[in-house]
Amino acid sequence: MIFVFRTSVRTKLQASKLQPSLDRILPNAKWNFDLEDCDKILRIESEENIVLEITDLLNSHNFVCEELQ
Repeated sequence: MIFVFRTSVRTKLQASKLQPSLDRILPNAKWNFDLEDCDKILRIESEENIVLEITDLLNSHNFVCEELQ
């Protein structure tokens, strides 16, 4: 499944600081940020439903994160 999230992550530095936590939560998933998109998209390809984990993770780092339908 592909999950798409709108975030408040604005810079590559902010995304790189999230990388260790994302890699830990998503060891077998592919993920990336599209920081040029107006919604600062986080796209994740995962077999598991990870919506709650991802929103909690980004919120704990003081970022807004919501799944796009």
